[in-house]
Parts: sequence; C-alpha cells; structure tokens
Amino acid sequence: MSTIGLIGCGWLGKPLAKSLSREHQVECFTRKAQEENGLEYILNPECHHPFWEKEIFIIAISTRDNYLSTLEAIAQKCSASASLILMSSTSVYKEFECEVNEETLITQKSIQAQAEALMLAQREKVLILRLGGLMGEERISGRWKSVSRFTDGPVNYIHQDDVIAIVQMMLRKNVKEGIYNLVAPKHPLRSQVYLNNSKTFGFEPGKLEGTSVRIVSSAKLTNELKYAFIHPDPLAFWTSNS
Repeated sequence: MSTIGLIGCGWLGKPLAKSLSREHQVECFTRKAQEENGLEYILNPECHHPFWEKEIFIIAISTRDNYLSTLEAIAQKCSASASLILMSSTSVYKEFECEVNEETLITQKSIQAQAEALMLAQREKVLILRLGGLMGEERISGRWKSVSRFTDGPVNYIHQDDVIAIVQMMLRKNVKEGIYNLVAPKHPLRSQVYLNNSKTFGFEPGKLEGTSVRIVSSAKLTNELKYAFIHPDPLAFWTSNS
C-alpha cells in the first residue's frame, strides 16, 4: 500500500481516487470545503502540511488558471523523494498530421508540452501520461452543448475506465518514470462515432468540415506493459459489450 496525494478531483480525479483508495491510502487536495463518502479531502494544505509527505502524487488539474505556475508550486511542495504522475494530453501532437508516438519530436511548445518540460526539469521521478479525448459515462462523443462544427478523421479517445485501470497497473508494477500515450487502439472516423451515438442517444450530429489524419499510437503501453484495454473501440464506449 502506498500513500497517494491526488491533486485535481474532478471528472477523472474523483473516480480515480475512489478506485485507488481500495488498495492505497489516498487524500485529495481541494480548494474549497467538501465531503463525500469514501474520499478524504485536505483543504488548501500549506507548504509543511503532512499532505505533501506522500509517496506518490497524481496531478490531474485543468490547464486554466495559471497552470504552469501552479505546477511549479506543486513540484516544489512535494516531498523530495516522492514520485509524480502528471496527467497530460495528446494535444502535444497537434502540429502533426500522421501517426505519432512517444518518440515523435515535438517542436511547437503548447502549454501542455511546456508543462511536461517543467515537471521533468523540476523532479527526477516523473511519469507523464498523455491522455486522448476523455470519454465514458455521460461524456458522449458528438453530444456537445455549444460546438457544432468538427473536423473529420480518426479519433484518439480513451475511456475513463481504462485511465483508472492503467494508473492502477502502473502503481502495481512500480512504474515511476517515462512517457506513455493513453489512447484506445482503434481509431474509427469521428463521423462514424458521431453518427453511431446520434442514433443511440437521439441528437443531431454536428457538421464536419475538413479532415485530419492524426493517429496517436498506444503501442508502447501495450507492448512494454502488456496492458489489455477494457474499451479498445470508441464505437462501443457507451455499450455494455465494449
């Protein structure tokens, strides 16, 4: 059992914390007082608070609100011996229109790429997980509130269940360093996913303009760590047989 500090208890962080708490001692950083069964929240812990003495910290915060300076402050507060897991994004590959993997040389420094570089410069034990488009449960691809025009092309999605299972696996296998893409191995066209979901959930699919051919490979994850995806096909993310 490890002691884990989870920073960012939102749509992904909250179920991740609940799942990890079955095997580990987990505390969640929060900026406002809140209570929930099964979770232990620590309200705005100061620099020398015991919260920062955890063995592992999982950072799953939004890129809004002074993201880089917030990450730097977190890195400085964490115990020197702690391992850090940064939930990053496949948006770091935005400049490419081809198949990409963890070895692809990124030249356009997005805020997410800057964040990865910052954490790697600040700490020795950093594990970076580049998440594809997060889906599952009420997050249904194509059913958006405001956006109505999209680019067609292969999707690079990841189901919430797989993110949680991958983090659990990495903790069990004591993976503390490296960069891994977390993307389902199948990449149907966005138009296929939208049309499929629009029929299932009863909404009008948005208009598709232009195409993209970017495919983010997760072969490193499956080859090195032998991970088998729970939901390999985005066309089946919202069905019981996925």
